[in-house]
Amino acid sequence: MHKFTVLIVEDEKSISDFIFKILSSHDYRVKCASTGKEALSLASSLCPDIILLDMGLPDIDGMEVIQQIRLWSGCPIIVISARTQEDDKVRALDAGADDYLTKPFGTSELLARIRTSLRHSNKSNSENGLPQHPYRAKGLEIDFFKRNITVDGQSIHLTPIEYKIVAFLAQNSGKVMTYSAVMNNVWGPYAESDNKILRVNMANIRRKLEKNPAQPVYIFTEVGVGYRMAEDEDH
Repeated sequence: MHKFTVLIVEDEKSISDFIFKILSSHDYRVKCASTGKEALSLASSLCPDIILLDMGLPDIDGMEVIQQIRLWSGCPIIVISARTQEDDKVRALDAGADDYLTKPFGTSELLARIRTSLRHSNKSNSENGLPQHPYRAKGLEIDFFKRNITVDGQSIHLTPIEYKIVAFLAQNSGKVMTYSAVMNNVWGPYAESDNKILRVNMANIRRKLEKNPAQPVYIFTEVGVGYRMAEDEDH
């Protein structure tokens, strides 16, 4: 059985040890680095399946580590940050990170984020780039081939733009997608940078999908960052 290899890049030994213990007990192979230089060297020699990266390293800024790794590898990177500013999270995600965890975080949250990122990196897409399986979560089902959406068996009618937004989030379920990532995917790279049009569409989508749009169960807002769709239950 191939064990997934996780590279932890964290200069605080207590946090590094905490993550090491959790992951080792859940059958991951774990390596640790405490500096950016060490991280870049281990990333290229180990080729880990996933990297957990603290942004506040003693030598190189975490942002630069992401950019360096992204020059040659698509390996999932989950940023671990004490920085709670939305701007930092957005910059890390737009630079190529796959997700983020804000310290302090719990064991189950850490494991869920890792599973999600590994699932996305190993996702087998069919010839036309569509996922092989419909998306299913909490009564919501999306058939990507038929472009069909149902909630508890009832067909939901979305506009083409609304469908594109929901399909993109569903194909990346469990991961936070920044406002700009969604807008680039739906409207193209020359979209207005103002996300008002996206928020208007999201309000309409929630009215159609959610029983109570003020307390969504399918699409969650990560304030100031973007949207995260409920994890696909089939994976």
